[in-house]
Amino acid sequence: MFLRSAGMGAAVAALLGGCAGTYGPQSLGSGATIDEALTKMGTPTARYARDGGERVEFARGPYGKHTFMLDFDAQGRLARWDQVLTEQKFDTVREGETREQVLFAIGHPSDTRALPVQGRTLWSYRYDAVFCKWFQVGLDASGKVVDTGYGPDPLCDEVHAPGIR
Repeated sequence: MFLRSAGMGAAVAALLGGCAGTYGPQSLGSGATIDEALTKMGTPTARYARDGGERVEFARGPYGKHTFMLDFDAQGRLARWDQVLTEQKFDTVREGETREQVLFAIGHPSDTRALPVQGRTLWSYRYDAVFCKWFQVGLDASGKVVDTGYGPDPLCDEVHAPGIR
């Protein structure tokens, strides 16, 4: 039984090691083309026009804890990239911004919920946080940010105490 488990562990490690190169853009050098990025990273979760170029979103990670934004210049060359699911980036989201501005800044949420009584939609973003929390953005019916905040990620409760609420 131990040998089977050890063999399985080695196989999983090898499989994950093979995927490591495609998880993030770390191996893409400045000046890489969009085609090189797509070959390396796979299908993007979104593409956005930006001044003189394009921003390409790649949501990643277990439960959506990483989203990489790659910025390309007018010639389609990589100018910079950033992992945007961080408190520093979240803290730039402001009341009154549009849905499109939020997507451009921090990408698509991990979870979306309608709040019909309030006439709002709640976007929640999982990220690597010390105390297992997530960032939330409240949008009104017109798609404008009305509030933001941090709260406990309910998935953590389920992981630590399954079935107990």
